[in-house]
Amino acid sequence: MLAAVARLPRAPGVYRFRGGGRVLYLGRAVDLRRRVASYWGDLAGRRHLRVMVSRIERVEAVVCDSAHEAAWLEHNLLRTRRPPWNRSRGEEVPVQVRLDTRPRSTGLAVVHVTEGPDRVPSPGGVELFGPYLGGVRTRLAVAGLQRVLPLAYAADGLSGSEVDLGRVLWVDPLDRESLLATVRRILDRDPEAVEQVRRGLVACRDAAVGALRFERAGQVQAELEALEWLAEEQKVALLAQVDLEIAGWADDVLVRFEIRDGRLCSWKQSRCSSVRAAPYLAATPPAWTAFARRTAELAAALASARDLSPSGS
Repeated sequence: MLAAVARLPRAPGVYRFRGGGRVLYLGRAVDLRRRVASYWGDLAGRRHLRVMVSRIERVEAVVCDSAHEAAWLEHNLLRTRRPPWNRSRGEEVPVQVRLDTRPRSTGLAVVHVTEGPDRVPSPGGVELFGPYLGGVRTRLAVAGLQRVLPLAYAADGLSGSEVDLGRVLWVDPLDRESLLATVRRILDRDPEAVEQVRRGLVACRDAAVGALRFERAGQVQAELEALEWLAEEQKVALLAQVDLEIAGWADDVLVRFEIRDGRLCSWKQSRCSSVRAAPYLAATPPAWTAFARRTAELAAALASARDLSPSGS
């Protein structure tokens, strides 16, 4: 088993343990190899895990493009089915960022994701971005955005005190379109725009430290980390309620994923010849080819390591 673990990459992703013909446990990691290897380390005081590890026959994993994507994938899979050794079931809250572009109500807000038949279209002048996983972290990211880009003070119809504060922040309604464009770029994960806000938050944090305002510095640091989370690539949860079939193949291992209502929620893998795999590969959208092939290559490498390992290793 440890030979297979050694083939896991030092990258974010989702892993699962199999034994007795079923999935025993599913989890996520910032570093797959380190996290999975920890189960064969010191588990003192964690008797339930020692029992589970004794039953593991196979390790499987999906490499993700960010920790945010790994969190979403774990969330989606656990919402579909919870393995017996998982104590939680993807309880983090999915949210969206609501950008109001209307002149008298310009601003940003965090709202809960609405799906299914109760989903209400956004009114004109309102744009939704995301989804993002974790309401607290998303609210921190939005607070950081508003600290550097005080969009709300570029609205029309502000009170006198709000206008005065806008002057202090060097913002007025003439800046509205420019600020909106920058916020859109950030929420669309444009690297240059994200870096602009990141530098602004770093400057705010360092100024607070210089003024010995350490509580404020800690708040800004939390906003900075949340913004980086918000801007990370993730494609396993979409606003569009689409259904897709995705497959990757390598060395006689076929990996298949299903996206339902915009959520990648099913992950299967099995032995399969290239001929039988061909229809699945042909149906895979090009945007998903690299993701699926990468997972299949890892699945084949883990299977090979398991086959070559002495029994019980």
